[in-house]
Amino acid sequence: MTVTKGRRQRRPQRFRPPAVQPEQFRHGQGMSEAPSGTSERRRYQVKRAIFALCLVLLAAALSALGTWQVERLAWKRDLIARVDQRVHAPPVPAPTRAEWNMVNATDDEYRRVTAVGMLANDKETLVYASTALGPGYWVMTPLTLADGTSILVNRGFVPTDRRDPALRREEQLSGPVAITGLMRMTEPKGSLLQSNDVAADRWYSRDVAAITHKRGVSAAAPYFIDADATANPGGLPVGGLTVIAFPNNHLLYAITWYGLAAMVLALLVFVLRGERAAA
Repeated sequence: MTVTKGRRQRRPQRFRPPAVQPEQFRHGQGMSEAPSGTSERRRYQVKRAIFALCLVLLAAALSALGTWQVERLAWKRDLIARVDQRVHAPPVPAPTRAEWNMVNATDDEYRRVTAVGMLANDKETLVYASTALGPGYWVMTPLTLADGTSILVNRGFVPTDRRDPALRREEQLSGPVAITGLMRMTEPKGSLLQSNDVAADRWYSRDVAAITHKRGVSAAAPYFIDADATANPGGLPVGGLTVIAFPNNHLLYAITWYGLAAMVLALLVFVLRGERAAA
């Protein structure tokens, strides 16, 4: 009997996953997340730094605005002092034609001046006015000087029911007159709410060039004179109603801007302290 030796069959080996150490299992995810967490923190720090820089720039801008208002305050106080001095100074002759090109608001506005001439009553212009006496009109009349030049004079206020020159003939002076008052600069184009309607002869501001051109007055001074309170025959027009007021809120504005700058700086300190606490 023949015995045949068969080949020994091998059992298939099972797949065994590599052993995972507990330390690796516990920190496996952390190793992949560490770089991501670091970059995220860096992005956060960059954003905080940019925000802090913006706060610094904003605080600097607000402080600059506050300083500008302080400078404006000094300028306004100087202006008020200069105007007050001019208003109470003795009158001087009104600038002549040779001096017209040097007339400016900074040096001449509200200066007391005197001019002598003849009133061109037939060329008067009524300019709408709202005064302490109520609504009405300024009576703007050219004053012709001895050299042939003219100065537009605001003789004063008349109420609406006396706007017609025929109702106030007493004040239509025909002889030489001396006008004393305050120099004023031209008010071109119109008021804040209304534009002058030259064609319709409706006036809302004392635009020297437009009025003199409309009335055919040549060689007119670039300024006009607000007549003082010297009484006119018949009581009209009423002069001396010039309102001199300069709004002066610059100190309040300066405090506001500096206060906002302080608030921004306080926020900056809060941000920086939060950054240190997080570190």
